[in-house]
Amino acid sequence: MANITPRKDKGGNIISYRIRVSRGYDINGKQLKPYTKTWKPEKGMTARQIEKELNRQAVQFEEQCKLGYALDTRQTFAAYADYVMKIKEESGTKHRTIERYKGLLDRINAGIGHIKIGDIRPQHLNQFYSQLRKEDIRKCAASAFAKPCLSETCKSSGKLKKDIATDSGIGYTTFSTALRGKRISVETAESISKTLGKSVDKLFDVTREKRPLSEKTLQEHHALISLILGYAEKEMLIPYNPATKVINAPKKEYSHKANYFELSELERIREKLNYEPLKWRVITHLLIVTGCRRGEIMGLKWSAVDLENKKLYIRNNLLYAKDYGIYQDTPKTETSTRTVPIPQETAELLREYRQWWLMLRKDSGSAWNMFIEISDSSGNVQKERADFLFIQEGDKLGYPMHPDSITQYLSSFSKRENLPHINPHAFRHTLASVLCLNGIDITTISKWLGHNNVTTTLNIYEHILEEGKEKVADCISDVILKKRA
Repeated sequence: MANITPRKDKGGNIISYRIRVSRGYDINGKQLKPYTKTWKPEKGMTARQIEKELNRQAVQFEEQCKLGYALDTRQTFAAYADYVMKIKEESGTKHRTIERYKGLLDRINAGIGHIKIGDIRPQHLNQFYSQLRKEDIRKCAASAFAKPCLSETCKSSGKLKKDIATDSGIGYTTFSTALRGKRISVETAESISKTLGKSVDKLFDVTREKRPLSEKTLQEHHALISLILGYAEKEMLIPYNPATKVINAPKKEYSHKANYFELSELERIREKLNYEPLKWRVITHLLIVTGCRRGEIMGLKWSAVDLENKKLYIRNNLLYAKDYGIYQDTPKTETSTRTVPIPQETAELLREYRQWWLMLRKDSGSAWNMFIEISDSSGNVQKERADFLFIQEGDKLGYPMHPDSITQYLSSFSKRENLPHINPHAFRHTLASVLCLNGIDITTISKWLGHNNVTTTLNIYEHILEEGKEKVADCISDVILKKRA
């Protein structure tokens, strides 16, 4: 039987009730600390309503305790979410995924983080999602764009660009983005302006982003909330997952049509590449012929290149995180660790690049970093021999390039040569479409791309498979209905 005790304020007025349920005794005969729950009546409730609801709460709580629910009425959602994140990290969840989760939790905790885990109801989540659908909810609601005078101000300061970036506490790539007039955060603009001794409005135009969050972003928030509350349900802290009963849950968006190049466009790109520096030619060529992800190409080491047997061993993924910097991890999924055969033309190009790489190392002398320090997926800095194919130059000679550099290069290359906009993943989609439309089965394509399962491949390239259906009628006519002599 549950025990109910009223709790009063200094004036003797009842403000809440403590409900206790016995947990029995331990093996030594010592009484265990009872399960406890605090219930607070809503304003305006009559004495009869309070008595009825209090009895209902007591019976429900006692039943939950008998079923094994160790209800935690004190721990907030934010505190429990932090606990779940630690579990995910310890279980080997990718650092980039954890980063994304923590980014989403900034907004989630602002909305429901203060609510106790046992008190969260579907109504709270309904209200939260309604709030997210409003305008001016974005974190980066304000953006800054450099005025033409920023470049002149930098020159007149007498400082080198890299020194201005360092003094502003930002990366050189970010600073270059600002100089090109691209969108940056207001915080970054303020840092640059402070370093140059100017006000933000003198050097930047600040605009506000009024678009509401996309349904896809809302779905990511909902999925994470459901994941965290799902853990609480499994640990029997709550009787059910409230996220499963939300009536205005964000809708899953259908995957966008994968962007890929027509063969004529690809031919133009390859033609223009012939006039590019060797390193960029090789990087882009590998993206085209392997269909590998950007990080997989940038993470290649010579130890994973078998020119004799014309194979690449995809074992490494180069990534960037604010807290780790450039770091290396295993490929995206277990099936992403794979062997990719390469054409003879690719092997010959890599041999040419290998000679250039070795000559650069020889000519650089002591400037070449024979050993480099780079973080692993846990943020631990490891020392290893410089073996990356695609390396930085300057002070960091021998260190791997920033994985974002390939995206920036391809964007610049496409504009400079008046080509369709190029992003690394477009080559991956292009290869998949070429293989699909030329009769390679979807299972083989899925394994080649390193997808976790065939369903992933089917979802991404559904539109290509639809085009392939047009050939089915011709096949039926030629093979099944054709009259034999």
